[in-house]
Amino acid sequence: MALRSKEKAAIRRENAEKRPHATAKYIRISSRKVKIVIDLIRGKSVDEAEAILMYTPKAASEPTLKLLRSAIANAENNLDMDRETLYVAEVFANQGPTLRRYRPRSRGSASRIRKRTSHITIILDEKK
Repeated sequence: MALRSKEKAAIRRENAEKRPHATAKYIRISSRKVKIVIDLIRGKSVDEAEAILMYTPKAASEPTLKLLRSAIANAENNLDMDRETLYVAEVFANQGPTLRRYRPRSRGSASRIRKRTSHITIILDEKK
């Protein structure tokens, strides 16, 4: 049995991430393709990042834009931060589970199709 588990949980909650963030899981785009888009907005102010994502002609820009707006809303509503002082501190895409499908091939064989997913995380911070 864990000793002092309630105290440890309280300490863990106090030391939890104080910066506003948002996570989108199981997005049906390969993390390799998402990384191309998220590299464009890393370190930018939220208004500039939003403008970049609106006019980027990539499939990954739409879920990333939605996630950025969610992170901004979390900052404004939950932590009472001002939108003008926010910037994209960290943004990363991890590989999610891969859906495996099979396609029939010639002479009765089959080949595997990998439908990859990704988990995208955006962490905002205030300019000092």
